[in-house]
Amino acid sequence: MEKTPKSLRLQIGIFGRTNVGKSSFLNMIAGQDVAITSPEPGTTTDVVEKTMELLPVGPVVFLDTGGLDDSSVLAAKRIQRTQKAFDRADVIVLVMEPGQWTPFEETVCEEAKKRKTPLLGIINKTDLHVPGAEFLSRVKGYTERIVLCSSIDPSKRDACVDALKTHLLAVCPDDFLKPPALIGDLLPAGGMAVLIVPIDLEAPKGRLILPQVQTIRDVLDNDAAVTVVKEREYAHLLTKLKDPPDIVVCDSQVVLKMVADTPVGIKCTTFSILFSRLKGDLPEMARGVTAIDGLKAGEKVLIAEACSHHAVEDDIGRVKIPRWLRQYVGVDLDITTCAGRDYPDDLEKYKLIIHCGSCMLTRRETLFRIQQAKQKGVPITNYGVAISFVQGVLERTLAPFPAALDAYQRQLLIVRKGKKT
Repeated sequence: MEKTPKSLRLQIGIFGRTNVGKSSFLNMIAGQDVAITSPEPGTTTDVVEKTMELLPVGPVVFLDTGGLDDSSVLAAKRIQRTQKAFDRADVIVLVMEPGQWTPFEETVCEEAKKRKTPLLGIINKTDLHVPGAEFLSRVKGYTERIVLCSSIDPSKRDACVDALKTHLLAVCPDDFLKPPALIGDLLPAGGMAVLIVPIDLEAPKGRLILPQVQTIRDVLDNDAAVTVVKEREYAHLLTKLKDPPDIVVCDSQVVLKMVADTPVGIKCTTFSILFSRLKGDLPEMARGVTAIDGLKAGEKVLIAEACSHHAVEDDIGRVKIPRWLRQYVGVDLDITTCAGRDYPDDLEKYKLIIHCGSCMLTRRETLFRIQQAKQKGVPITNYGVAISFVQGVLERTLAPFPAALDAYQRQLLIVRKGKKT
């Protein structure tokens, strides 16, 4: 992999009314024509993404959105796409014109406040008008981090970019500047991890999938060694090692075999559980999985995938998990799948949400999805957690994470006591 994945980059959402210069601002920051610009309102018809290295901030992706006041024929769909960008944004950038404060600026500021997302104010077109004291005071009511710029004046570019970087460094979420460990904290320096990697139909030709690659990199970054093996050769590999590995990680689809082949004294878990911790809230996912015990015939379950891919014959989200769920509960369930960023608004109709490992989502976006589920009173869990649960090995795969294991055991007692009464 030559580039940092989008899901690991700081996501910067650019919002504002049509024709305030959002795309011109992005082009100025990027130093190239990334987005089409025109005096005609509504030129940006969808979210334009631009990945770049914005040093010293690091790898970022700018999300250039359509105007919230778009009144064109396709306005409703464009605005819906723009609103979904709020879910992704780690930082919200509001582009404005001097002296122009409307309900649309108010909407962006209120969204940032509601989500507790850092807000930067970009006052554009200062070559045409100087912002007055009253206007500045109104903006400062929402954020003290304001940049004055003219996105069509090349001589002012460096000053504007430097000011933007300063503000971004100040408001960067801690989990971006200091991301939580993926696996490194589970390994001593000089230790060893064994990764069990099945090569199935969904594995890209000639490559490993993203969670496996990132786990390998994190092991190496933490001065440990990694051995990669397929599930059929794993038991034989253990007999050849002088010392047992410090941890074993497998694809969730082979978790039952991995646990059976792993001596009790060796820590083990799955890639999906590792990513549940990295990208979301593992204790919450561990609590949520206990809802499987209470599922009844005909109840709705949502399988949420973060990536869009062509489903294979025995697809994990569309085929295997639904099959294992029905086998476990012993009744038929109404199971729906959503993919990519099409996360439904009507979550309240589901009795359980089973989310993928979120390797294609940011941590902020995954946490927002978890929060949405909690607000609707719907338990949410993760592919790896759910698979380990229905296979009867969850206590083993959660053992490396004491807080999550404790949350699971406590909630399971509550659920099973409720079933008896």
